[in-house]
Amino acid sequence: MMHDTLDTTADLVRQENVARILDCAERLFRHYGYGKTNVADIARELGMSTANIYRFFASKVEIHQAVCGRMLATCYQLTYDACHSPGTASERLRRYVQTHYQWTRDTMLDQEKVHEMVVVAIERDWHVIEKHIDRIRGLVEEVIREGIAAGEFADQDPEVASRCFGAAIISLCHPQMVAQCLAKNNRAMPDELIEFAIRALKK
Repeated sequence: MMHDTLDTTADLVRQENVARILDCAERLFRHYGYGKTNVADIARELGMSTANIYRFFASKVEIHQAVCGRMLATCYQLTYDACHSPGTASERLRRYVQTHYQWTRDTMLDQEKVHEMVVVAIERDWHVIEKHIDRIRGLVEEVIREGIAAGEFADQDPEVASRCFGAAIISLCHPQMVAQCLAKNNRAMPDELIEFAIRALKK
C-alpha cells in the first residue's frame, strides 16, 4: 500500500515537472522563437540544471513535439465540446468553426504572423497533424450524420460531406492560411465562409 502511495506521489511530481517545462518552453518559443531557444535557456528560466531537463525529455525536438501535442489536444477538446454542445447540427458546426478559428488566431499567430514553433511542426511533424485532422473530421462527420438523420441536411455520404466541409473552411483552420487571409482585404469573411459551407450541406 505504501509502495503504491510512493509511486503515485512520484508520478504526480513528474507530471508537475513536465508541465512546468512545457509551460516554460512554450513561453520561450513564442517570445524568442523556436530556433533561438535551447534546452539551457529553458533550464535557466526554471532554475533547473540542463541535466534535470534531460531526465524528462531527450532533446529540444522532443520538448517541441510535446508542446505541439498539448496544443493539438486542446484544439481537439474545443472541437469535441462544440460538436457535442446543445443545438441543431448547423449551430454546432458553426460553433465549431468559429471556436477553431478564434483559437488558431489566439494560439498560433502573433499579430498576423504564424509562430515559428507552429511552422516547424507543420514542416517536420505533418504526420501527427494529419492524424489530428482525421480525428477532427470524425467529429464533424458525426454532426453531419445527425443533421442528415434529422432532415436538416440533404441525404448524402457524411464522410465525403465532412471532407468537403473541411476543405471549404480550411482557410479558417490552417494557421498559415489564416495568417495570409488576415493580411488581405479581398477574401471572404469568416462568417461568410461558414454560412456558405453549411448551406452546401442543405442542398
